Amino acid sequence: MATQSPASLPPIANNPDIRFLGTLLGDVIRDYGGQALFEATETIRSASVERHRGRGDGSTVDLQLEKLDLDETIDFVRGFMLFSMLANLAEDRQGIAAEEGADLAAALDRLAAEGIDRDAVARLLDHALVAPVLTAHPTEVRRKSMIDHRNRIATLMACRDAGQAETDDGDDVDEAIRRQIALLWQTRVLRQERLGVADEVETALSYFHDVFLPTIPALYQRWDRALGRRCPSFLRPGSWIGGDRDGNPHVDAASLTFALSRSAEAVLAHYCDTLHALGAELSISSDRTPVDAGVEALAAASGDDAASRRDEPFRRAISGIYARVAATYQALTGKTPPRPGRLRGEPYPDPQAFRADLVTIARGLAAGGGGALGSSGALGRLIRAVDVFGFHLATLDLRQNSAVHERVVAELLAAAGVEADYAALDEEGRIALLRRELANARPLVSRFHAYSDETASELAIIDAAAAAHDRYGPAAIRVYIVSMAKSVSDLLEVNLLLKEAGLYRPGAGDDDAHAAIMAVPLFETIEDLDAAPAIMARWLALPEIAAIARARGHQEVMIGYSDSNKDGGYLTSTWGLSKGSTALAPVFEQAGVGMQLFHGRGGAVGRGGGSAFAAIRAQPPGTVQGRIRITEQGEVIAAKYGTRETAATNLEAMASAALLASLEPVRLSNAENRAFADAMDTLSADAFRTYRDLVYGDDAFRTFFRQMTPIAEIANLKIGSRPASRTKSDRIEDLRAIPWVFSWAQSRVMLPGWYGVGQAIDRFADKGLLAEMAEGWPLFAATLANMEMVLAKSDMAIAARYAGLVDAELHPFFDRIRDGWQLTHDGLLAATGQSRLLEKHPALDASIRLRLPYIEPLNLLQIELMKRHRAGDTDARIGEGILLSINAIATALRNSG
Repeated sequence: MATQSPASLPPIANNPDIRFLGTLLGDVIRDYGGQALFEATETIRSASVERHRGRGDGSTVDLQLEKLDLDETIDFVRGFMLFSMLANLAEDRQGIAAEEGADLAAALDRLAAEGIDRDAVARLLDHALVAPVLTAHPTEVRRKSMIDHRNRIATLMACRDAGQAETDDGDDVDEAIRRQIALLWQTRVLRQERLGVADEVETALSYFHDVFLPTIPALYQRWDRALGRRCPSFLRPGSWIGGDRDGNPHVDAASLTFALSRSAEAVLAHYCDTLHALGAELSISSDRTPVDAGVEALAAASGDDAASRRDEPFRRAISGIYARVAATYQALTGKTPPRPGRLRGEPYPDPQAFRADLVTIARGLAAGGGGALGSSGALGRLIRAVDVFGFHLATLDLRQNSAVHERVVAELLAAAGVEADYAALDEEGRIALLRRELANARPLVSRFHAYSDETASELAIIDAAAAAHDRYGPAAIRVYIVSMAKSVSDLLEVNLLLKEAGLYRPGAGDDDAHAAIMAVPLFETIEDLDAAPAIMARWLALPEIAAIARARGHQEVMIGYSDSNKDGGYLTSTWGLSKGSTALAPVFEQAGVGMQLFHGRGGAVGRGGGSAFAAIRAQPPGTVQGRIRITEQGEVIAAKYGTRETAATNLEAMASAALLASLEPVRLSNAENRAFADAMDTLSADAFRTYRDLVYGDDAFRTFFRQMTPIAEIANLKIGSRPASRTKSDRIEDLRAIPWVFSWAQSRVMLPGWYGVGQAIDRFADKGLLAEMAEGWPLFAATLANMEMVLAKSDMAIAARYAGLVDAELHPFFDRIRDGWQLTHDGLLAATGQSRLLEKHPALDASIRLRLPYIEPLNLLQIELMKRHRAGDTDARIGEGILLSINAIATALRNSG
């Protein structure tokens, strides 16, 4: 990346930040890698750019790549990876992904134009919940150290935008940016040890502490102004990290306790820092203004008798509050706070008591000067933070597979002499038995019995959850997600386990049972999604369950994008999720219970990725109801929440979309709905057959997949604590969705994001109807838009090179894939009325085309290194080069997992 490199990029590379950062990277490569590496990199880059401009056949790229020795190859890959990383940063700063109307003020204006006023919005928000939930799903290939340097560059670029020539520390801004790029060049890219659960917890905490804690209260201040009143605290982040043990043997009671304790440390330390700053700010003298009696009472009770603050009741009151928060930190974490207080105070019993004292301060400030001080500024943000984050920081979900619960419950029942063979009971027998046990206050667990390791571990988790409620409050853990939920008994089993720790309590009758933690089914496969309405109808028909749900106000259902896609293909998964959501709505309405859907989305389109704003707005009418939770996974977390600015943009887009999806009038007529739904039924069924026939119709396909893609090599990336496969089997059914999608992305096929759709469109008779759907139906438009992005990132010419790794007799599989891609490409253009991909989305088109010349050489090097590795070459640099190339390609593609 020479000084002239950015100018040599395709015409679309007119982002000045990309040119500036590319120039600095070129200088760093020359200074630290040497002139020869710099020239080789520039030659390959230029040749690849020329090929993508339609000039040259690409042979120059191959010839130049062949000249690189192994050390040069590794450095070359590092350079291209860093360019992609810096380009991502530049585009994030320019708001490449910004969408019209994706802020709350614009959403309010849009609703007002439809006759929906602020009062209607406020009524919805009174019971609303919008929750991004961070998970540890392993698709983030970059080390935290790399992300930290990237974020420092973003901060420095913001200084540059503001016209600052120097940083606050006196460094030249441009030189400081160059220094960070040089540090990136010299930082080890690959992890030497696999991430543990504690590592994943700490990584997530950095986002909560550095980004969410300051950003969310600031957002609420903006929303208060937009609404003209105090906005309810409906945006609340969550986490799975430390509580999600589905398929992860490393998550246990200890990791749950660790995650909760570290979260409490982070949020209480933030409160201490904010109070310290407030104490310095609130220098109000009682000699200058009358002081509210409530503030005087707090000041008198603080124990702060310093003569220098005798006339400063607000500072004395803050000192007392600080002492109590410091004592709360000590009580909840067992540690001394980072900034110990001078005074002694009693711990707060709960966040509400802390908030009440802050509100007293706010009222005291508002009493004078026409309310100019009030609860705005830092104090207002702190009050909002306590509303949102409490003493727990982020609500932590529990998750486990239903098969585990079945085994544990069977063991408990047998040990207690209740039922010798629970597994042999049919569903009706299980429901009857479980309901009897749930109505009985007698515990099943005996401290005198030696349970299996699995059962002991699960019981310890439940005990840790009960302890968390006692220590941090009920907001610490609210839901228990049941993976692979297929029956009502799967949910009752969770309640039975919760009952052992007092988290489910039977009442004298059905109407007064209580569940402190909600059992939530996760419907993942196509078959499970079809069965979901019947299961939930039966669940909510149980009197005790209905009473609990009504008292709570809602029941959550989680729907999974990843496994449904791997099971049935992109179109069938998308349509199945929509139909399942639609079919659930009347079930909940009939039961008189609010419905809350939890969308298990990944980063890649094949796992539900794409624009969250468009996805939420495309939800079926009546299925959002102001409440929605969405998983945020892997590389998406850094992309969406890496800085306060990007976090604010993405959080506001999510909140705005939830408002619009809940309150905007339905656009389609009943006739259009029926016609479009019938068409999607036909398309989905055809795409499903085509997809299943390729992926599961011939056992040889699994061999083809493993030979063509770097799935085996991806398993060596130390990017998460969870195993890549559920079992030791090589069956695709047993492979987790993440490596499945990740592998196809690396080989530039992107199969999970489109295969089967082209054949279905080609065979669909009414092409005019498809064009109407693409124009007038948000669901179909969003489906095609996401698929269009995937097609633009795929490359069948590169994919054919990967197919060269495959045994000759398996090549027909690739021929089918290539033909399917062409049909999908042509069908999408016809339906959307375009002459080329992304013609109607120039910003996204520019973003993707910028990267393509940088991805292709990485693919070619990866293929060559894989050939040598699979042929038995044991040079350690080959393995390193493969893993670096995986990292670099994932960085360039952005949402690849």
